[in-house]
Amino acid sequence: MTSRRAVLGSALGGTALAALPQAAQAAQAESAGPAGVAAVVTRTPWKLRNRMDSDSAWSGFLREQDLLWRRLPTLWHEGPFLGDGRLGSMIYREPGANAVRFTVQHGEVQDHRPELGSGWGTCRLPVGHLTLDPVGTITGVNWRLSLWNAELTGTITTDKGTLTLAALIHDGVLAARVTADGDEEVHWTFHPEEAISPRRVSEASPADYVPNPPWTTRTTGDIEQVLQPLTGGGQTATAYRHSGDTLVLTVAHSHPSDTRAGDTSLGTIRRTAASYAALRTPHTRHWHAYYPRSFVSFPDERLQSFHWIQLYKVASASVAGGPPMATCGPWLEPTPWPAVWWNLNVQLEYWLIHGSNHLELDSLATTVRQNQEQLTANVPTAYRSDSAGVGRSSDMYANRGVGRPGTGAEVGDLTWALHNVWLSYRHSMDEKLLRDTVFPLLRRAVNYYLHFLQPGDDRRLHLPSTLSPEYPVVPPQDTNYDLALIRWGCTALLEAAERLGVDDPLAPRWQETLARLTPYPVDGNGFMIGADTPYAQSHRHYSHLLMVYPLYLVNWDQPEQRELIEKSVVHWHALTGAHRGYSYTGAASLYAMMGRGDTSLTYLKKFFDPATRYPCRANTHYTEAGPVIETPLSASQSLHDMLCQSWGGVVRVFPAVPSTWPDVTLHDFRTQGAFLVSAVRTVGTTRFVRIRSLAGELLRLRHDLTGGPVTAELDDGTPARTSTAQDGTLTIELAEGREVLLYVGERPELVIGPVAPGERGEAWGLP
Repeated sequence: MTSRRAVLGSALGGTALAALPQAAQAAQAESAGPAGVAAVVTRTPWKLRNRMDSDSAWSGFLREQDLLWRRLPTLWHEGPFLGDGRLGSMIYREPGANAVRFTVQHGEVQDHRPELGSGWGTCRLPVGHLTLDPVGTITGVNWRLSLWNAELTGTITTDKGTLTLAALIHDGVLAARVTADGDEEVHWTFHPEEAISPRRVSEASPADYVPNPPWTTRTTGDIEQVLQPLTGGGQTATAYRHSGDTLVLTVAHSHPSDTRAGDTSLGTIRRTAASYAALRTPHTRHWHAYYPRSFVSFPDERLQSFHWIQLYKVASASVAGGPPMATCGPWLEPTPWPAVWWNLNVQLEYWLIHGSNHLELDSLATTVRQNQEQLTANVPTAYRSDSAGVGRSSDMYANRGVGRPGTGAEVGDLTWALHNVWLSYRHSMDEKLLRDTVFPLLRRAVNYYLHFLQPGDDRRLHLPSTLSPEYPVVPPQDTNYDLALIRWGCTALLEAAERLGVDDPLAPRWQETLARLTPYPVDGNGFMIGADTPYAQSHRHYSHLLMVYPLYLVNWDQPEQRELIEKSVVHWHALTGAHRGYSYTGAASLYAMMGRGDTSLTYLKKFFDPATRYPCRANTHYTEAGPVIETPLSASQSLHDMLCQSWGGVVRVFPAVPSTWPDVTLHDFRTQGAFLVSAVRTVGTTRFVRIRSLAGELLRLRHDLTGGPVTAELDDGTPARTSTAQDGTLTIELAEGREVLLYVGERPELVIGPVAPGERGEAWGLP
């Protein structure tokens, strides 16, 4: 395919590294470190030179990752998308009409009738859509979705002239500027949508379902409003104003108040500047501060572009304090899944925020913290004194009851979600997050399990019947999904109690559980679904492999487990038919843990292969029976797993780089222990690794620096205090705020910048 990208910079430093100079050898003799590490006393400070340290550099780099349209998208998964973590819009042709649709949807807009379940009673509700209605017949478009500016710009050509547009969403306001040339004119129309569950696309409403009342409209000066009352109480209000060449629109939702949303939306538009340029300035300032928090570049053009689009997407779909991402994010479309799904979707949605250094997007952590009372109310009454949980799907407030072990219920979803919040803690080492959110909620989630564990004839603890998410056969006991979560939960609680200095009376119970819990059920094909329940039919989930990934309880560092891990993964993918996009991204991450970068990339690329049943779509979104946002986001985590991993207390730099990627740059990649990793690989060789400590944790590192003793220098040029384990793991004492540089031979050129493209690929969108 013809590339549309320019080479942004040559590969960094292709020459071989020379031997240590004579003076450095003498210094090394005076201060020799442990075997394999050269502690060279140079006392010459060093600093990275970052080619991405200016707006112009970022603008140029991200422009090469932009989505482009040379023909009008006709479906939501073909078109541009805008969002601010709450309000969202997708842009595509109005079905059956000569117009362009701008959807208007909002992550906080939902029904409030829990007695009808999450699919109908507490589901996300549609708001409406705008249409841009030209006078002439649309003959073509030329659009660009700028990642750097988070803005759609371009033209719509008709047989009467041209419409030139720009659009963005910022701080709860959709703003669009459209001008007309020739005989064209600008006409906007807002179309409210019926406030009924999008699930009606797949099933009839419950027999006792009462429709929400019809919307009403009102005009206040130059502001139009659509007011949607709800049967279960509350209100959704859409307010908009079209003045000159600029349209601004906002959505507000209130519950239980029946009027506050109307007042809020009216006030927002009144305060909103009439000038698009005035709105654009704070918007671009926000996004220009967002991207430079981390940087990654590798030579596969289309995959690199995909990755940066996911960083744009996740910041458009989530913000701390906002609603958790539903299966479709803020971009609601007809779907059987108009809610938050807790048995895989919500977990996969957030993984990439950790390595990319964007913990400010973690609405999952704020959701569970803000709804601890609801999570307690979700368990049966008898267990509410000390337990918490959540059912498979819920609204933004986590309102969904959870069943009891012994009934074949799906029990472990909250515990798995708390693993995500634990990861946010581990990547930040924020003890407040651990103390106020992770520890109390995980304690309750694990307690719920402990009520049901019973000793068997083998004196081991066994768990009565529970469901491995979506597998059609329910084990009679000891479902691997739950056994893995119990083991992880007890281990994390013990670590948290020690960290917080808490003498918890339940600690002996957690220790006993770890000592006596039954082993994972295994057969000749590897990990089973549960006791007496083999993995015997194709399954898109990897819930029975949770102990391997992402929990890493059973992992590649345990040689005695490698055969079991590999045959389990092979058998999972050998039974085809039910596999979906995240089946491929999951396999990619599993093989990355094994250090097999080429195999990892092969599985990841299955997600992009149009010959698969459910491939990635033109705008990088994804759909099965409806939109599901988690799979593309998890594909970016698979890329992270190839380039940098942190688990088991060890940071692993370039653990599974594909052989087709000789050049890779990482900068400020965040890991567990709150470290920021920068590393450069050229011509298949790692040139240097720089790590900055944000919390003063002990650094344990694995790297692939080869060719001689490794020099470890602190940022002032003095040698770092290091030791090397038998397996090659390097331990480094690194104070908070300090940096360490590792390299072999002479100190290399310390440059961060884009790598030259190797595998070419066309832009995403409809180029």
